Amino acid sequence: MSQPAAMRPLDGITVVSLEHAIAAPFCTRQLADLGARVIKVERPGVGDFARGYDERVSGLASHFVWTNRSKESLTLDLKQGPALEVLERLLGKADVLVQNLAPGAAARMGLSFEALHERFPRLVVCDISGYGEGGPFEKKKAYDLLIQSEGGFLSVTGGPGEDEMAKAGCSIADIAAGMYAYTGVLSALMLRERTGKGSRVDVSMLESLVEWMNYPMYYAYNGAPPPPRAGAAHATIYPYGPFPVGDGSSVMLGLQNEREWQAFCEKVLQQPWLSTDERFSANFKRVANRTALRLIIVQAFSQLDFNAVIQRLDDAQIANARVNDMQGVWEHPQLKARDRWRHVASPAGQIPSLLPPASSSAFEPRMDPVPGLGEHTSALLAELEVPAERIEEMRQAGMI
Repeated sequence: MSQPAAMRPLDGITVVSLEHAIAAPFCTRQLADLGARVIKVERPGVGDFARGYDERVSGLASHFVWTNRSKESLTLDLKQGPALEVLERLLGKADVLVQNLAPGAAARMGLSFEALHERFPRLVVCDISGYGEGGPFEKKKAYDLLIQSEGGFLSVTGGPGEDEMAKAGCSIADIAAGMYAYTGVLSALMLRERTGKGSRVDVSMLESLVEWMNYPMYYAYNGAPPPPRAGAAHATIYPYGPFPVGDGSSVMLGLQNEREWQAFCEKVLQQPWLSTDERFSANFKRVANRTALRLIIVQAFSQLDFNAVIQRLDDAQIANARVNDMQGVWEHPQLKARDRWRHVASPAGQIPSLLPPASSSAFEPRMDPVPGLGEHTSALLAELEVPAERIEEMRQAGMI
C-alpha cells in the first residue's frame, strides 16, 4: 500500500533541543524537515547566540536562518528551578533530546543520559560536543575552525606555502557533526521501535571531521608524505582544478582516467601527440610534471573564450564546471529548473529556502517559519498546563 502523501517519516515525533550555533541546530532542522516537532529551548532575552552573528538576511543572521526553520522557540532560564521543572515536563512528552551545551553542563542539570533514562526510558538522548566524553580534551572549548585545525583539515587545504593554509569557507566540522547526529538520532528511533527503549547518541566534532579526513590519512599511512596543499586544484590527480581562459574567466575541469586524458589531448587541447608524451603518460607523471602541463593548458585556453572551452570539454565528455560566486549559486539554472526553492516565513518576512537535498516520492518536506525568540513560549507553557498567572510570574522573574 502506498504511503499517504501528507504523511512524513517523523510526524508525531517530538524533539527538545538545548542548542546553539550550528551542529545541533543543523541536526534538528533536518529532523524537522522530516516532520518532527522541534522545540528549541533558548535563553530569555538573548537566545541562541547564532541569532547575533550578522544581520545579512533582512536583519536576521544568515547561520540562524539556515538552520532553524520549522522550529518552535521556547525561552527558559535553566539556571532557575521552576524553568527546569518546565523542561522536565516537556521531556516527559518528548521522544528525543538533542544538546550541545558546554562540556558537563547538561549533566550538572540532571540531563545526562543515565539520569534521564531512569525517568524517561524511551527518550533518545543525543549529546554533541567538540571532543567527546572522556580523554584529555574532554573539557576543551571547540569551535569549527579549531576542529578543522585539530582534525588535520588545514594541513591539506590551501596553497603550497608555509603560510598559505586555508579554512573551509563554511562550517564543515559543525556540518559533519550535525549530519552524524541527525543519522544517529534516526537510527536510535529505529532501534527503539524494536527494543522499546531509548539510547544515547554521542557525537564529537573531532571524530566527525576525522572520518571525512580518512582519504588523506590513508594517503599518508605509515609515515608516508601527506597530500600537498594544492589550492583549488587536486593534490594527487592532474589536470584537476581551475584554469584561466582567454576572456579573463576561469573554468574548473577534472580528469579521472587515461581514456579521458587521451580525449582531452585530442579534442580539447587539439594536440593529440601529448597523450603519449612520456612526461604525461600516466596520472602520477602528470602530477609530478604539473607545472609544465599547466603552461601547455593555459596557453591553449588563452586563445579561447569561456563558452568555447566548455564546448570542447563537453564534446570530449570531460567533467567541467563554472567557478560560481554566491550570486551565481542563487541564480543557478539547474536549481531553478528542478524547482528547488521555496519561501518560508520569518520575523523579517518571506525568505527563500532550499528544499532538503534528499527528495522523496512519498512526502513533501516540512518548510515552516524561522521562529522569533520565544515566539512559542506562552503557547507551549499553556500546552503543559502551566496556569496563566504562573506564566506571568515566570515572565516577571526573567525565567522565560
